Amino acid sequence: MSSDLAGNSLDQARSLTFTNNSYTLSDKVSLKDPIDCYQFTLEGKSSFQLDLTHLSANADVQLIQDANGNGIVDQGEIIAASNRTGKKAESINTTLEAGTYYIQVHSTGKAKTKYELSVSAIPIDNAGNTLDTAWDIGELSANSQTISYTDWVGKSDSYDYYKFNINSTSDVSLSLNDLGADADMRLLNWQGEILVGSANIDNTDEFITSSLTAGTYYIEIYSYNGNQTFYNLHLSLTSPDSTAFIQNSDQQNSIDGGNTTATIPTNANSNQGTLRADTFIYTPNSTQTVFFGKGNIDFGSGGRDTLDLSAFMSTQVRSFNYANTVNGGVIYDPGDSVARVFDAIAFSDGKQILFEGIDTIKFADTVINLSVTPNDPLFNQQWNLHMMDVQKAWRFTTGSDQVLIGIEDTGLALDVNGHLHPDLRFTNSLSSNSFDEYSSSSHGTLVQGTITAASNNNIGIAGINWNSPVMHIDVIGGNPGDYSLAEATQTLINWADSQNKPLVINLSLAGGYSAAFEELIAKNQNDVLFVIASGNGNQNTISSPADLAKKYQNVIAVGASWGTQDYYGNAKTPGTRVDYPSQGIQWWGSNYGEGLTLVAPTEFTSTNASRNTSELFYNKLDYTTNFNGTSAATANVTGVASLVWSANRSLTATQIRSILSTTAYDLGTPGYDTVYGYGVVNTDAAVRRAIALSRVETTTV
Repeated sequence: MSSDLAGNSLDQARSLTFTNNSYTLSDKVSLKDPIDCYQFTLEGKSSFQLDLTHLSANADVQLIQDANGNGIVDQGEIIAASNRTGKKAESINTTLEAGTYYIQVHSTGKAKTKYELSVSAIPIDNAGNTLDTAWDIGELSANSQTISYTDWVGKSDSYDYYKFNINSTSDVSLSLNDLGADADMRLLNWQGEILVGSANIDNTDEFITSSLTAGTYYIEIYSYNGNQTFYNLHLSLTSPDSTAFIQNSDQQNSIDGGNTTATIPTNANSNQGTLRADTFIYTPNSTQTVFFGKGNIDFGSGGRDTLDLSAFMSTQVRSFNYANTVNGGVIYDPGDSVARVFDAIAFSDGKQILFEGIDTIKFADTVINLSVTPNDPLFNQQWNLHMMDVQKAWRFTTGSDQVLIGIEDTGLALDVNGHLHPDLRFTNSLSSNSFDEYSSSSHGTLVQGTITAASNNNIGIAGINWNSPVMHIDVIGGNPGDYSLAEATQTLINWADSQNKPLVINLSLAGGYSAAFEELIAKNQNDVLFVIASGNGNQNTISSPADLAKKYQNVIAVGASWGTQDYYGNAKTPGTRVDYPSQGIQWWGSNYGEGLTLVAPTEFTSTNASRNTSELFYNKLDYTTNFNGTSAATANVTGVASLVWSANRSLTATQIRSILSTTAYDLGTPGYDTVYGYGVVNTDAAVRRAIALSRVETTTV
């Protein structure tokens, strides 16, 4: 019990914060102080009880709702009152929805009295606390209206359960949002067995999407560490998407010559992820369990590829063997003949977990964050990096000065003072051939920012590679001083040869090429990797010079894939090929066909420059959220390839291509196909493969 003066008007009302759902205080009203006012806010539907006791004279109480949420309250908003005569105690008992409310205690006539005010608001729990008592939603059909529920979980009500039935195969979407604290969600089958879960950290929204056959299912919502929070649950069903791509977990191309057999033991479990935020729930049924995160486009919005060990204390772990420590991790072949270095957790009972592609490990008593988050303010917008798992690969390398990057494109933009974009870290000056004075927009600035923008510098975006030197040469426009492809390529190779370092060359362009250019590709298959755009013609043939990927193993032809939506905001399945209908100036599509190697994201945030049309300089060096085309996708793959080479300097260019291909997220027809090549590039798995090869010197590719 506490004693304090309450506010004397609604706009000065004392704010009440309920502790354990209740509050008790004492004060007084009199002729000089006839009104005491209190304010409180409910996050969800609650059972409300008010008692005004210990009166020595007549006082009454009113419950008032701030219906407009603006603090302006009139008498018409009184929703309950107690006006007993004399010294009788006053009481209000009602059910309240979420919102802001006021309590007004006032004396009657000239009465003067002390009082004790007790208030409680117990959240109403509609959902059942066990499977047997689960709230029965009933039978649902596909494409019906979204169903929503508001409830709460906490220390005294740790679990909520909902039950529903479907009569035909459907895709279910679940979301849990408006959380005040950490709560998680799981989808269970009719036996109560876990099918899939979502266990993001803090109060980040939870999402589950899953394809279900006809039957009975349960939704389980539970608090993390007993924290109390209200939540809004949304459930919807749609008909199965017949156009959805198929993920194949067994890559068809071996970079070990095809002579390695699968090594997954019969007593091991294997769990594959998607390109979204996935939760991997560990159940200790096997001696060894393996988890594969496969990209996480939701990272910027708080979604995490989470290893859910919330049923266990971290003290039950005998050892953490992290792959990014010196000789750490476990080299493991998951059955696709592409051995990689995995992180490992060993429990006290001898059981083991191996994993890659995980952002967060969630124990009952602690959360371990593994991914690297730079301080660049636009990093959360860079979904392209997140879908390629760059933030996970940065645990191992952020690039090396022993690997070089060459860019053949338009020149770089200069402002009126002769300065480059402030977020670029251009490291090699090549006279005027590095800079652009003629094109209407600086395509080269977009490309270089994607690959090597200055990172962790509190400015703009993060580049994929933070450290490798870059040389930029203008080859586009046919302007005075521009190089031909052959001349630029020879210059870059000379630069690399002078330092005895491998080189990745980015060609976000299409057009003809000379015999001299092709000869340079043929002569440098060990130390120079060419990453080339497949073209934007939306046709079943890839453009030149990307078509050289059909002939040379040190050439990667890159197609473009969607994120969660297109330029116009239309929902898309992450990873699928970009294919716009005729829609004005934005009409384009990613070329596909024989020789296509990989696909990567397009329409994302990068450095930008636009020209003052009346001047020869760029007056605006900023950022765009729509760097698009296979040019953008190609810059992504160049950056990733340079990280992989940084992780193992001894690899050849053809090995880098092979590693990127065999560790990609497979789309379309299982194995290689001409629409997606080998799939969406995955940085974390590729870097882990490169590290594994560095530790096994006898392994050949």
